Amino acid sequence: MTQNSIRGTAAFVGAALAGIGEAPGRSSEDIAIEASYKALAEAGLTTKDVDAVFGSLPGDCSPLSGLLISEILGIQPKFTDNNRTGGSTFLSYTLMAAMAIKEGLCDTALIFYGSNQRSNTGKLVSSVRPFPYEAPYKPIFPATSYALAASRHMHQYGTTREQLAAVAVAARQWANMNPVAFARGPLSIDDVLNARMVSSPFTVRDCCLVTDGGAALVMVSAKRAKDFPKKPVYLLGAAAATTHMNIMAMDDLTVSAAKDSGERAFAMAGVKPTDIDVVELYDAFTINTILFLEDLGFCKKGEGGPFVASGAINPGGRLPVNTNGGGLSCVHPGMYGMFTLVEAIQQLRGECGERQIKDAKLAVAHGNGGVLSSQITNILGTADTL
Repeated sequence: MTQNSIRGTAAFVGAALAGIGEAPGRSSEDIAIEASYKALAEAGLTTKDVDAVFGSLPGDCSPLSGLLISEILGIQPKFTDNNRTGGSTFLSYTLMAAMAIKEGLCDTALIFYGSNQRSNTGKLVSSVRPFPYEAPYKPIFPATSYALAASRHMHQYGTTREQLAAVAVAARQWANMNPVAFARGPLSIDDVLNARMVSSPFTVRDCCLVTDGGAALVMVSAKRAKDFPKKPVYLLGAAAATTHMNIMAMDDLTVSAAKDSGERAFAMAGVKPTDIDVVELYDAFTINTILFLEDLGFCKKGEGGPFVASGAINPGGRLPVNTNGGGLSCVHPGMYGMFTLVEAIQQLRGECGERQIKDAKLAVAHGNGGVLSSQITNILGTADTL
């Protein structure tokens, strides 16, 4: 651990969900506020204890959402930020909050997200638009960009549509053990393959849900963490990497910046992929899971397809992945990053019921933003891993 490392200096003492699935008649702010109150209550805190606020909301309020939620909650923070890197955003907030806590800039950080995307629009809304050179061809954005990466992976490594479908089937099996998951019920490889085509090779079942939902986290210093009601979960490693904004500028469609962010996050944490008990990945599309498993070192490059098809990531497999059902079957209200963190924290606290991974001590939460553009890796651990 380097002298400037944040390894184990901050911990999560509150983690909560709100409005998962459908929340008709509620605004994005309403959902974020409910999640914030729930996370604070879980930590035995009130808004008066918060002195740093990090968060994002969709739509017109997005640029000043940190200010807006602070005002609604009656918080006058010492530090606030709502930097946006797409769906990976929230995993950068944990890094920033840990740095701020370590340097004494704040004591208690609240991280929030809320979106009523399903109730408000009924469809996926992306803040990123096709590059001018792509726009005349009317791509289905962002699905077409991810489909391009999937097609290249299939061409280069022989990955099949059935292997992509195996990711969606595994996610559904996990969702069937999660009472709050939006999409539950049987899902087979054939169901995925025969569903409505969206952007070849993706059918609608290769694509994330469109739901409402929100989440909130509370972070404090590791020194304070043991004094809270819930079992603390520590941030052991975190790193971010960005390679492009538009998919046409991506050097290699089969290698994401997760390779870089993962290597540095693991180095900070002082652990290896083989040490990890549970993995929560940003699965906006089925190719994401395959790419990130490869790039983060859980299998070799090009072997992600056979790896997922083997049942390795399913319940009972050797590497539990997206144990809440992921963005494919649990929740995806526009940005999914927060939900990787909440599930990882709840797994490490042993709170996941039927889907609980026994004796889980180390977890990876990984966020993706843009079109495979921004990659941010967080490694979380229990007190035993400090």
